[in-house]
Amino acid sequence: YSDAETLLLKALREIRMAQVDVARRTIAELLDRYPNFRLAHLVHGDLLLAKSKPLMSFGNAQLPATDQITGLRAEATARLQREQDAFKPDQIPANFWRLPSTQQYALAVDVNKSRLYVLENQGGRLVRVADFYATVGKAGGGKAKEGDQRTPLGAYTLMGAITRDKLSDFYGAGAFPLDYPNVWDRRQGRNGYGIWLHGVPSDTYARAPRASDGCVVVSNPDLKLIEKFIAAGRTSFILAQDIEWVDKDTAGRQSQALLTAIERWRSDWQALDTPRYLQHYAGTFVSDTQRVDEWRAQKQAVNAAKTWAKIELGNLSAVQYPGEKNLAIVTFDQNYQSSNLNGQTRKRQLWQLIDGRWQIIYEGSA
Repeated sequence: YSDAETLLLKALREIRMAQVDVARRTIAELLDRYPNFRLAHLVHGDLLLAKSKPLMSFGNAQLPATDQITGLRAEATARLQREQDAFKPDQIPANFWRLPSTQQYALAVDVNKSRLYVLENQGGRLVRVADFYATVGKAGGGKAKEGDQRTPLGAYTLMGAITRDKLSDFYGAGAFPLDYPNVWDRRQGRNGYGIWLHGVPSDTYARAPRASDGCVVVSNPDLKLIEKFIAAGRTSFILAQDIEWVDKDTAGRQSQALLTAIERWRSDWQALDTPRYLQHYAGTFVSDTQRVDEWRAQKQAVNAAKTWAKIELGNLSAVQYPGEKNLAIVTFDQNYQSSNLNGQTRKRQLWQLIDGRWQIIYEGSA
């Protein structure tokens, strides 16, 4: 994590060990580097007060517990939680089932912990390489409608960057919009817009854990670090109420049935075995323009006009949808060749486990 958090946690450890003078020097160094770090100022005030009375909690001054003090205490608790995390260093979020070699990094947010994690794709093996304190919506996770001040829960993509010069100071060092509402959100009737990963105003180092209108917010120094891990329009970004951490072998086993179903769908399509191909589409299927009956009729007519086809799927990504154990979002580059038509496109599908079998409930361009 960032050097600011490293110094803060070092000072708190020193306080626990009754090394108050050492802690004062650590906090002084922190404030010299980040003079707008309000939580550090609060700890500094506590350390000054400790000369006359024992420290009992954050913000020991006999003042009313204002919203700001309450928020700073919540921030301290969230940051301290980082040192108490029980998951192992080699564990990864259970949601990342397959990432293509072309996607070097993926990001994940644990709403309950106010934490953003960076995972690096090292030859198909995910490795956690960084994590950062993050602010989420005032009302927590589970966005359903505009203005509910909740952060969405789901699997998203970080789109193109909005640079600082195009934003007001409120958004800090920049912003990365999420593709919220996505296909699944719209199917669930969720609405709203303008959900971003962004920074903070110049007079602020960080905000309280629950302080945004739904965006994910990090400090400006942290955003400058995080932006190095983002490839616009390609980086997977999951938002979970509580991330499930598993070892890579467990994640592999969980994904196998879906990946097998995807390969059977591709193989049946390539073989022009239309009845078997169409069995992969659920009765609840919709595309961007058609329902399942129209889709089936069109595919029957198209396949009947061909004598051969070759379908290749590249850069395949499969993400188990947070909060929806039986749902996965799949994205890939499709290279389609046939006796009368060739084409390349980037495609997105939603697969759902229905009656024990993975089936497609949505398909469209990505």
